[in-house]
Amino acid sequence: MKVSIDKNSGYCFGVEFAIQMAEDEMENGEELFCLGDIVHNSMEVQRLHRKGLRIIDREQLQELRDCKVLIRAHGEPPETYKLALENNIELIDASCPVVLKLQNRVKHAFDSGKAANAQIVLYGQVGHAEVIGLAGQTGDEAIIVTTEEDLSKIDFTRPVTLFSQTTKSTKGFYHIKGLIEERLRQANQDSTQPLFDANDSICRQVSNREPQLARFSTEHDVIVFVSGKKSSNGKALYSVCKQHNPNSYFVENEDELEEAWFAQAESVGICGATSTPMWLMEQVAGSIAAIEGAAV
Repeated sequence: MKVSIDKNSGYCFGVEFAIQMAEDEMENGEELFCLGDIVHNSMEVQRLHRKGLRIIDREQLQELRDCKVLIRAHGEPPETYKLALENNIELIDASCPVVLKLQNRVKHAFDSGKAANAQIVLYGQVGHAEVIGLAGQTGDEAIIVTTEEDLSKIDFTRPVTLFSQTTKSTKGFYHIKGLIEERLRQANQDSTQPLFDANDSICRQVSNREPQLARFSTEHDVIVFVSGKKSSNGKALYSVCKQHNPNSYFVENEDELEEAWFAQAESVGICGATSTPMWLMEQVAGSIAAIEGAAV
């Protein structure tokens, strides 16, 4: 049995940048706070905790004074920066450049759309760190939609500007876009004014992994997808694997592997989310290789 790791899997630029910044700050053994999990992968969070990274939530942030806090790749709303100034907190800002650019676009669309009574709609996961930061650019007036049922929150007699969380599925975005477009058309049949501005703001470093994973999944008898259970990107990419190879399994680490999965397999492919470290995929591959007859 041959075990292969997908060379396209592993950290995206934004996550790699944030983790490198955190490690650089902790080089001298100093404790560093991080607002939320630095990455949606518990194994990596545990590794960095041993180095001195302490995860805090927004309530705990309000109690901190005179310290350093890392802003992770997902970005933060304006209120976080305001609080940091008030509490003399030094922010180590590791916001992903792609997310920062999107925040600026959302804010500009919100400000410029006020005269037309336009609505900002975000295709994303409620409560996701990136979405909190994006919605914060609108004073939390943005409408967040995840499913078709959520479209009932939109007033289709008013203009709509649509954006997407950067890590959402491209297919899902265009499905929601089509539904909004059709409902706007039905509600405004007599209007000659443009009512819809759709912006595909999905990160191409993420979306390009979908076709790559589709190909990788068909090249192996069994696929083991390694990801943290909290990862939105992980869930989306795993669904791609499962769609193209029914013998695909989702694991957080090597402890969740089952030997029965590999009984008839001649080749096993290991892949993961943009929040999955390469060292963890190598660890999983090593455990599979420990099964008799396997080779990495």
